[in-house]
Amino acid sequence: MAVALAFLSAATNAQARQALEYIQGISGKKTLAGQHNKEPNSDPDKWTRYIHETTGKYPALWSGDFLFQQENIDARWNMIHEARKQWDQGAVINLMWHACPPDEGEPCGWDPGLLNAQLDDAQWTELLTEGSSLNQAWKKRMEEVAVYLSYLEEHGVEVLFRPFHEMNQGLFWWGGRPGPEGTAKLYRITHDYFTDTLGLTHLIWMWDMQDLSKDFEAYNPGEEYWDVFGFDIYDQGYDPWWYHYILSVIGDRPMAIGECAKLPSPAILASQPRWVFFMPWAELVKESNSVREITELYQDARIITRDEMPGWK
Repeated sequence: MAVALAFLSAATNAQARQALEYIQGISGKKTLAGQHNKEPNSDPDKWTRYIHETTGKYPALWSGDFLFQQENIDARWNMIHEARKQWDQGAVINLMWHACPPDEGEPCGWDPGLLNAQLDDAQWTELLTEGSSLNQAWKKRMEEVAVYLSYLEEHGVEVLFRPFHEMNQGLFWWGGRPGPEGTAKLYRITHDYFTDTLGLTHLIWMWDMQDLSKDFEAYNPGEEYWDVFGFDIYDQGYDPWWYHYILSVIGDRPMAIGECAKLPSPAILASQPRWVFFMPWAELVKESNSVREITELYQDARIITRDEMPGWK
């Protein structure tokens, strides 16, 4: 499988960084409106449609998720085909991967499963050890997901890829392990397997943290391993001190609101202009924001929607 995935056309390689260059170009000037779509994968633009019904505009960034329940695993191709469709319509594509623990098969539960099913220290060391049983199990899991990513690459679709989101969230099986042998090393192993072994070049890698702890440096996988920084806001993340702390860590790299419940206001984006996109979490966009708030944000001059995207590629 690695040999097959490593073969990429020259045309695909030539297009590999358009989305990143576009995001870099708007940094500090404009913000892409984004929207995440999760369960069910059989209806992969459910919340994107809600935004259109509410505002008359489509988000400039569409996000999907490989997910972990059987019915959503079975419908992954629906989600992938929607990603291609959204790309062809001008959207930037973001994909998440709620991967089941490597000592379990797929499907798995949410809690326990994704949450509260952490590996013990010996299992973690085994996972990071080349050739071990858990390491091989993780490679097989990556190969299964790479089939879908390879399809998108073959069709010229670039992907903002955000594995191991919220690295400092210790409830996730992959999270809460700072330091060189922690979550950051699993990220590096995953990055290298997808890019070096499986030959995927269309992925724009996101390093993602949550507004939980100011120890981001302890989770940084290394500058050569990520292109865009994502910050998930569920607590006090819009406070200016968070914004300035992130700037001190990432420098000139693009930064985005990787997830949120409450949308940023136009005033927040005006005072924190480096956010290149915001992405509310599926149903939380409706539960945590009024129609007026959503509409006012989408009407703000800083915001880019999908109808403004044709011609960017």
